[in-house]
Amino acid sequence: MAHQAPLKFIFYIAATPEKVWEGFVSPESNRIIFSGAELQADFKPGGLLAWVGAGPDGQPMKYVQGKVLRFEPPKVFQYTFAMGQNAKSSRATIELLPETEATKVTVTHDEWAEDDPTYAACADGWPRILSRLKTLLETGKTFKPH
Repeated sequence: MAHQAPLKFIFYIAATPEKVWEGFVSPESNRIIFSGAELQADFKPGGLLAWVGAGPDGQPMKYVQGKVLRFEPPKVFQYTFAMGQNAKSSRATIELLPETEATKVTVTHDEWAEDDPTYAACADGWPRILSRLKTLLETGKTFKPH
């Protein structure tokens, strides 16, 4: 299978870097953005993180899990990323840069295994997540993911 190119998304959110950072790491905003999933994280390099929610049988399951690589509020949040039961992990990097009246949000998702089956889901999922976060921070509400 061919090499899977890094995924890169850039959004501008009309909020301070601190507010955008809080949107990425707070349990409340994650619950809203990820349809009830809880972000459980030890926010330090080497710390574990997971988004946990109800599985098809109603039992808790990890939707995404990984390890924190960099945590530099409110600038850089980088972590390994493995979706569901997938043993292959990739790397997600969120970078925030202040602009005059907004924050530039750059998400780079890279270091993909050649045959990682979650690549397509992430290519579709990141724009949805970032759009939901942007709407939440700018309006105080958001929309259903699909």
